[in-house]
Amino acid sequence: MTKLSTETREKLKTISTPTIATCLYKKGFKNQFIQDVKPLQLGKPTMVGEAFTLRYIPAREDRNPITVFRNADHPQRVAVETCPEGSVLVIDSRKDARAASAGDILVSRLMVRGAAGIVTDGGFRDSASIANLPFSAYHSRPSAPTNLTLHEALDINIPIACGDVAVFPGDVLVGDDDGVMVIPAHIVDEVAAECMEMTMFENFVLEKVAEGRPIIGLYPATHEQTLFDYEEWKSKQTK
Repeated sequence: MTKLSTETREKLKTISTPTIATCLYKKGFKNQFIQDVKPLQLGKPTMVGEAFTLRYIPAREDRNPITVFRNADHPQRVAVETCPEGSVLVIDSRKDARAASAGDILVSRLMVRGAAGIVTDGGFRDSASIANLPFSAYHSRPSAPTNLTLHEALDINIPIACGDVAVFPGDVLVGDDDGVMVIPAHIVDEVAAECMEMTMFENFVLEKVAEGRPIIGLYPATHEQTLFDYEEWKSKQTK
């Protein structure tokens, strides 16, 4: 499994999820945007980290009394205590937010341990408290009931589904105000490099649009003059 380099991590922190989505689409990946999740608080720095996964199955009453949390090997607790520094804990909650995936105590522990963020296709309890943390957190909607009422934490760091996206351990998640993209680990370096170039071109386009230039021939760059102007503009940005 490819390890996310510091250089690639820093590049991805400057790239938007829409740009990543377009880049992946060009490579044939059409379904890498986690559906129906949103940040608890807008305006936080871009989240970047490798996926560390937790899978829930439907709870069965005889297996999930409140006393299971006393078990030192409870998978939800173990996932929080073993998620590597710089990684994102990604939870498969079966797109069911009727019971919480976690609450502010567990999310705070993740933050203190140095995780990069947490994503669930379910919900969080204590959502207002989590939103106020200096930590990236994404969910479907707030949910007060404990996970035990509907979910049983079963597997750690295996391939999962989250918001209709396949997430493999080590895949790279990027999250911003628009949502969360999943980049397959084996192409993350090339995606980051291509997205840096795409971002620079889009900045050029935005500048020209603000100056009043028509979009036809500019975006996409089908006019030769656009490419000439872009190269000239780019040379000035790097000086």
